Amino acid sequence: KENSSGKKKGKSTITKRGRSRLRALLFRAVMPMVAKNAEFKALHQYYTTRTNNPLKKKQSIVALCGKLIRVLFTLGTKQMCYNPMDVLGPVRQSQLRMAA
Repeated sequence: KENSSGKKKGKSTITKRGRSRLRALLFRAVMPMVAKNAEFKALHQYYTTRTNNPLKKKQSIVALCGKLIRVLFTLGTKQMCYNPMDVLGPVRQSQLRMAA
């Protein structure tokens, strides 16, 4: 969310919309994943250190919360096993290789 008025461009902040307990649960679930899971750790590292629009640490974790929701939804609907290469995708894999 951005706080803007007229000619003044405000600061972008994380919104507190949606289900608060679900947001809190997702945030608590992503924290150990960033520490232990190689794919989420690589994505967090990429988001915080990229040259174009780097995110702050909390912004990166919130973005990874959305990623976790998409991964869990896909695993549940398609009834498939977790595949690390599917989590990153070919485009993100190439971006991570370029950043490293």
